[in-house]
Amino acid sequence: MDMLALDPTKFIDLNTMSIVFLFLVGFIGGLVSGFIGSGGAFVLTPGMMSLGVPGTVAVASNMCHKFPKALVGAIKRFRYGQVDVKMGLIMAVSAIVGVQVGIKVQQIVLAMWGQAGSDLYVSLSFVLVLVFVGGYVMKDAIHCARSGGEEETTALARRLQTIELWPMISFPRSGLRISLWFTLPVGFATGLLAATIAVGGFVGVPGMIYVLGVPGLMASATELVVAFVMGLGGSVNWAMHGMVDIRLVLIILGGSLLGVQLGAIGTTYVRPHMIKMVMATIMLIVAVSRGLALPTYLVKLGFMELPDATISLLKNVSFASMCLALLTGAVIILGSMWAGRKAQVAAS
Repeated sequence: MDMLALDPTKFIDLNTMSIVFLFLVGFIGGLVSGFIGSGGAFVLTPGMMSLGVPGTVAVASNMCHKFPKALVGAIKRFRYGQVDVKMGLIMAVSAIVGVQVGIKVQQIVLAMWGQAGSDLYVSLSFVLVLVFVGGYVMKDAIHCARSGGEEETTALARRLQTIELWPMISFPRSGLRISLWFTLPVGFATGLLAATIAVGGFVGVPGMIYVLGVPGLMASATELVVAFVMGLGGSVNWAMHGMVDIRLVLIILGGSLLGVQLGAIGTTYVRPHMIKMVMATIMLIVAVSRGLALPTYLVKLGFMELPDATISLLKNVSFASMCLALLTGAVIILGSMWAGRKAQVAAS
């Protein structure tokens, strides 16, 4: 028996309230995924963990639900002409390597520090990456909005596109030509984070935009291709280690498949900078939610002591912050869709 496999008795009990919550989490995660191109894991994984799901199970179950949802979203947005299939497949190759490395890292953490250590690792990684990436994307979204909503290729992307490092690859759909060696690190980082904390899209999408120079709308759609490929490979690996809770997968997948199509439709009604604004807003709120959960795991590991009442309060506030992130994301996306639709009807 694999000594890293999780004891099935540690899978959480489900009641009506938790099932409804997970379905709503799945729906909003799918809504976010279809809208911004990320797998929505920065909503789904913390959402599951807020119910007491162990970090490794949340990561594995989220990755398992990801690939069918990503496939639906990719097909939907391909019909809108938003997917660079060539870019997605090339990035997916290095993402698969990153997934396998990330799973090994998770297994090492789990073996050395147990489930509490793994939960701390997942939450701390969430906080650090979400604050850094979310802050940068928010800054860029505000700048883009003030400049009239027009996207500008970053200086870094322009510089990398001028470096003739064999093999050079042309991506006609995205309107750029760049060395393969600059696409590989972006794909690898996407897969690495997807496997370790079930989040790759909010690294993959900004990476394509700010490092490679892919337009925001195209990057958000192309990420769904990457998510499908690496999600399929990662799910098989996680399942072999007994980490996938198929109940969670089916519940959040049911909500996600509904949300991802609605989110994909929403991209046709909004300007690209709004996609960045939504991504950044949800990231920063979820970072607060996971940050509030850190002391709980530190207490379990014996690194600090807190009264039970304080731990309970932190858990409740963390859960409330998670709900706020879900509600905020849904309101922004649906509100943007409504406003964009009204403007389109008025102009016709």
